[in-house]
Amino acid sequence: MPTYIWIIILIIACAGIAYIEKKIDAKIDDSQIKKSRYRYYAKPYIMTARENECFKMLNEIFGTKWFVIPQVHLSALLDHKVKGQNWKAAFHHINGKSVDFVLVGKESYRIICAIELDDSTHNRADRKERDNEIERIFDEAKIPLARIGKFENMTKQEITKLITDVVGINTTQR
Repeated sequence: MPTYIWIIILIIACAGIAYIEKKIDAKIDDSQIKKSRYRYYAKPYIMTARENECFKMLNEIFGTKWFVIPQVHLSALLDHKVKGQNWKAAFHHINGKSVDFVLVGKESYRIICAIELDDSTHNRADRKERDNEIERIFDEAKIPLARIGKFENMTKQEITKLITDVVGINTTQR
């Protein structure tokens, strides 16, 4: 046989072995994950100092009318079981993503608005891509999303206007 045929056979054999090893490794990783006992420790705070200050201000402004809930995962806000799509993939797409705050009606328990507190990390390309996707998802789900940029430079009136503008005129009906 010509040499180039042996080289092709060797390449195919190596690729096949690599594929089989990858499949075996994936099975081992899955079984190790299920059997492993991971350790954790408590974080001292659930929010950064900046988020904590914003949380306090949002409660001062809206606390009599709405609950202010920090660190809400998208899977708590969005139903991924939409007819015609891969539910597992749709859940995986939002799993692990969260918004900084959600305003919820005290009487209706309905979502009023989600709030993202943007800092300098939101200028990175990967964060911009994530932010655009979050905006698309919330827009499609018809959940108002407010973005607060320079929180530390804003007055209560400016934050109130920003949120009520995003929520719209029917804030009393929620």
